[in-house]
Amino acid sequence: MKKSLIALAVLAATGAASAQSSLNLYGVADIWLGKTKNADAQFGSGGLAGSRIGFKGTEDLGGGLKAHFVLEQGVNLTNGTAAGFNRQANVGVSGQFGTVKIGRVYTAFDDINGAANSGFDSDLSATAGTWVGYTGNPTGQIYYASPVFNGISGAVSLTPQGNKSATNPDVTSLHLKYSNGPIYAGVAYQDEAPTTGSSVKYFLVNGSYDLGMVVLKASYRNVDNTNASNTLYNIFSNRKADEFQVGADYPVNSQLTVSVGYASSKLKGVDTRLGANPTSGSIQNAEGYGVAAGYALSKRTTVYGGLRANKVNGTSDSLVAAGVSHAF
Repeated sequence: MKKSLIALAVLAATGAASAQSSLNLYGVADIWLGKTKNADAQFGSGGLAGSRIGFKGTEDLGGGLKAHFVLEQGVNLTNGTAAGFNRQANVGVSGQFGTVKIGRVYTAFDDINGAANSGFDSDLSATAGTWVGYTGNPTGQIYYASPVFNGISGAVSLTPQGNKSATNPDVTSLHLKYSNGPIYAGVAYQDEAPTTGSSVKYFLVNGSYDLGMVVLKASYRNVDNTNASNTLYNIFSNRKADEFQVGADYPVNSQLTVSVGYASSKLKGVDTRLGANPTSGSIQNAEGYGVAAGYALSKRTTVYGGLRANKVNGTSDSLVAAGVSHAF
């Protein structure tokens, strides 16, 4: 441990001594206390933003070209455990052509999936517990993001066939977005193939508009699952889903923001999220409501709280939570 700290100190000193390179330690410490309808109150980690610690660095190679790396691991603040660099672990280069990353990277789809999500895209969002999941950062990817042209940019990410396994699908992902002034609009697609001959396809359109006094948000997702057995997708099998969410962020003042939202997911087929086993082919409904508030104590520290209510196939659940999130 001491040797590791000394090595990091030497690296930091080396980075500080050179104007051409940098090494930064960063992270988020986020913990909340919450209670669901059917369970006792308990602490959780990462309610507003996933708790993490990471190292990132850049080196100026000249001619506008830079090399960079990121090593980032999730941290559970309830027990202090961490699981390697499970969030990001990649190296790459960037320049006028854009940015290339290789390693464990968040997909192009994940880049914008929550960009127009209400409830700060957190555990208090209406989509949490309502929308079906997807693979956000598979093992072994090559990722490319374009430069921004008049507010328009895009990205694509691919997983090599050799990195595919039962728990790490072959993922092809892309997005195109426009962000300029008060307007944001995005479209994304992701194809996950956990096994030969099966795939889960996601199509997303989302957007937001800042009216000054309120920010309006909306998203639509279509999910087509042709995989009938792999446990990675046990939320629904061999079926389709249509999902949408609408919401609004209201900045009460420079420190306090309140966000409200509604989300829906209509699945055609078997839905196992809460153990239900309806007749195959019937339409199953899931919906969620969320109200969240965040109060900025500083630029880096926010206290938050709110309520989320979900109903899946007639079975209701809810979450009431409050916490604090500190970025460093």
